[in-house]
Amino acid sequence: MKEIRIGLVGAGWMGKAHSTAMLNEQMLFGPDFGVPVFEMVADNNEESAKIAQHKIGFHRMTTDWHELVTDPDIDLVDIATPNAFHYEVAKAALENGKNVYCEKPLSISPAESEELAKLAAEKGVINYVGFNNTRNPANAYVRELVQSGALGDIMLFIGRYDQDQLLDPDLPITWRHINKLAGCGALGDLGSHLLSVSQFIMGDITKVDAMKRTIFPERPKAKGSKEMAKVENEDIISFMMEYANGATGMISSSRVATGRKNYLAYEIQGTKGSVKYDLERMGEVQVYFQSDDERDRGFRQVFLNPKHKGYSAFQPAGGIAIAYNDMKILEAHELFSAITKGTKYTCNFEFGYKIDRTVKAILESADKHAWVDVK
Repeated sequence: MKEIRIGLVGAGWMGKAHSTAMLNEQMLFGPDFGVPVFEMVADNNEESAKIAQHKIGFHRMTTDWHELVTDPDIDLVDIATPNAFHYEVAKAALENGKNVYCEKPLSISPAESEELAKLAAEKGVINYVGFNNTRNPANAYVRELVQSGALGDIMLFIGRYDQDQLLDPDLPITWRHINKLAGCGALGDLGSHLLSVSQFIMGDITKVDAMKRTIFPERPKAKGSKEMAKVENEDIISFMMEYANGATGMISSSRVATGRKNYLAYEIQGTKGSVKYDLERMGEVQVYFQSDDERDRGFRQVFLNPKHKGYSAFQPAGGIAIAYNDMKILEAHELFSAITKGTKYTCNFEFGYKIDRTVKAILESADKHAWVDVK
């Protein structure tokens, strides 16, 4: 049994989600993969740090994250800050020889992400980016179908990730609307999740052609304020793409999609079959295989069940729902297993860098109104 001494940077909602996942990982998988010890929490808001220390059970708290990343009693630095601060904290943690768990995106600059990926490889430490949708048993199942050849040669990937959380124009401006803090808008916040699923299942994207639109160019500076501030990034993004494997694709994402709550959905079409998936119906995958008899052709519903990778940790029988936080638990399990047993893992910093360089190419394409090579 190995203790993993954790230092959390960022005591907000995502920091709590990470900590909860680590606690539940031990409950579901046992102590053989590591026992989380909540050593220190850092947040520049002292009250938030104190609340996290009390609720989660951290031994110590600080308002200076530099103190945390240099502490010899910390094995894993967990970064759950707003996007703009990921690079600085991750770099300092790596330079101090720490394992690093960073919420997505790895950074808001592909150059910085590439630097972090190279530094992590040089240091030989665990480097994990929190693209939790790659841990969804449904996406693991679809990846197996694609890689096994069961769907034939893959021709097309079509995906959408839509929410309506920012549909109200009276909602005040936040860091998510400011490029120096968020990097970009709907693409970075939502579309990058779909890009991670695409990267996981389909592999590298080589070329993109995009367009974007900001529906609400201004928002109130504060709740109820008449003073307005400029929104710097996109509410809607759409793009076509080419994959290294020869397939083509289309992805769109909106943070103002009327009626949509968490609509991450995609369809993959192959020469022998197709699959459809929708995160709002998380426990089921629609699968179609070619049949010689036209009478039997059509999509069929496959309920996730214990034979799908990751599912059996939560439920003993098929058709019982699992949810968002369960994907975070599977993420924590892959992370802990890599630390304690040296097992391979998907979402390393190189994976994160590939997402970030794709995001940059998409934004460049939207500005140029032209095809752009991802590399």
